[in-house]
Amino acid sequence: MNTSTVTSESHGKGFFGQPPGLSTLFFVEMWERFSYYGMRAILALYLYTAVTQGGLGMAESIAASLVLTYGSSVYLTGVAGGWLADRVLGAQRAIFYGGVLIMLGHICMAFPGGYYTLGAGLALIVLGTGLLKPNVSNVVGGLYSKDDARRDAGFSIFYTGINIGAFASQLITPALAAGPGFHWGFGAAAVGMALGLAQYVLGRGRLAGVGSQPVNPLPAHRRNQVLGRVALIAVAALLLLGGALALFGVTGLINTITLVSILLPVAYFLVMFRSKQVTKMERDRLLSYIPLFIATAIFFLLFEQQAATLVIVTDQQTDTTLFGFDFPVGWFQSINPLAIIVLAPLFAWMWTRLGSRQPSTPIKFTGGLFFVALGFLWVVFAGLFRDEQGLLNPLMIAFVFVLFTVGELMLSPVGLSATTKLAPDAFSSQTMGLYFLAPALGQGVAAQIAKLYSEQHQDMYFGGVALATFALAVLLALLSPRVKRYMHGVN
Repeated sequence: MNTSTVTSESHGKGFFGQPPGLSTLFFVEMWERFSYYGMRAILALYLYTAVTQGGLGMAESIAASLVLTYGSSVYLTGVAGGWLADRVLGAQRAIFYGGVLIMLGHICMAFPGGYYTLGAGLALIVLGTGLLKPNVSNVVGGLYSKDDARRDAGFSIFYTGINIGAFASQLITPALAAGPGFHWGFGAAAVGMALGLAQYVLGRGRLAGVGSQPVNPLPAHRRNQVLGRVALIAVAALLLLGGALALFGVTGLINTITLVSILLPVAYFLVMFRSKQVTKMERDRLLSYIPLFIATAIFFLLFEQQAATLVIVTDQQTDTTLFGFDFPVGWFQSINPLAIIVLAPLFAWMWTRLGSRQPSTPIKFTGGLFFVALGFLWVVFAGLFRDEQGLLNPLMIAFVFVLFTVGELMLSPVGLSATTKLAPDAFSSQTMGLYFLAPALGQGVAAQIAKLYSEQHQDMYFGGVALATFALAVLLALLSPRVKRYMHGVN
């Protein structure tokens, strides 16, 4: 999923000394993440809150599973969104169409239509995010030539925008949900995406053609044939999901998406291993990538439960009064983007200071698993210090999200980098899609594990998952020398 050739205009100076087009992408992604995280912050609450209180009255464990299934679906469609941009639409149009679909999805959810508006809204958001999310990052990369020294700083500014949007939204939408109601929070997410679209249309000229055309367009003589096959696959997918929902209900839909999230990465790796275009060294590197891919999936299996099972913990078992102020439950989720804004510069300084002495990629992945597992174990530890009403201390639970963030900063930034370095050259344009399959797999499996959650067995749930993850972290650390050997010099 590359972008078109960088022009001199696109990599001029404008936004904080960066290419002028960065400001357009900074704000579209900031508002898109505002809408995504703002809606997600209140989604589980909306699903399991009683109908008489404005929710849908789902069972808590099913609500948590559905939120994780939604997250998995977003990453699964990212693979298709990248392909469409590369071969048919071009990244710029994919971003615009994706933004429109996302906005329409949030508008659907802003209306109180029960399961109908919920289903339509989530489907539109999943499709729209699949188009927008993978392609906006690629256009950012396309603003710079490969030897442009501003590239890393530009991505740092871009990711700051993501976290500003995530932080602000997870303060605003929970407050609206706790006040006027859930649909006001969903409406705020729609407004955020509308603002992002408006500034994207107005500032699109600053992109100077980067991503305006498909980089690997379908040949004219095969276009209709290939698009016909794609349409058939899309229809088959809709029939499969619709059939699962009609025959087995929400649980059937969740199970089907979990199965897809498992089978798709397996198929992806098999295709790459069997390709005649892949050399012996590339096959070794691909083999070394498998444990890193699995580690990424396991990381997200735990990490993304901050919007699922941890919502139940913070909502029903945690004191939400601090210094005499009663705050909305969803505010706990704003801790992660705030912690990233604070801690990311410290990690960047630390890695720079360590230089060649910094840990290898497999050890950084091990650290990511360790801290996310420690976050789960901390939930159990916090349970030892409940107050006289049996409620958890809000500061102790807040620390769970800080631990998650430390793990994220150790694993996530190097995840895509490792993917781009270890993926075979013949599949280089699909590296973003390959990387997205890891969080899709993690959340797909988490949707099944979350069904086991209950307040009565909470310590067993969080403690058991934590201990299993610690064990896998130790295994990855032990395998690290062999993994490095198969990486053939890539660090």
